[in-house]
Amino acid sequence: MDPATQTHLPALRQSLLERLRELQAELSVREPQPLDSTDVGDLTDTATQREFETLHQAEEQRDADELGAVRAALERMNAGRYGDCADCGEPIPLQRLLVQPAAERCTACQTAHEQAHAVSSAG
Repeated sequence: MDPATQTHLPALRQSLLERLRELQAELSVREPQPLDSTDVGDLTDTATQREFETLHQAEEQRDADELGAVRAALERMNAGRYGDCADCGEPIPLQRLLVQPAAERCTACQTAHEQAHAVSSAG
């Protein structure tokens, strides 16, 4: 871990814990709003409802994924592995961690990871 990151570790931990609470609250409160079954809707109403449901599912999945990343970052922190890139092992720059405290990879490795993932999911 970079010495600058070590100095900012309490603030980074606090940031992760705050985000953890926010995500847990959002995921526990969010419920889809179905159309009233007594409403006589047309195809546009049905299509709109499906779009809302799809959006809700995407938001919920995004939050669940971020919650997992935050928990993993806290686990790495507790294990003394926080701040080092999971792929190359080099310290993740403090500026990246300040913006994205749950970052698991340095920018270069994250870019390579995303490009590899995009190729594998496209094929």
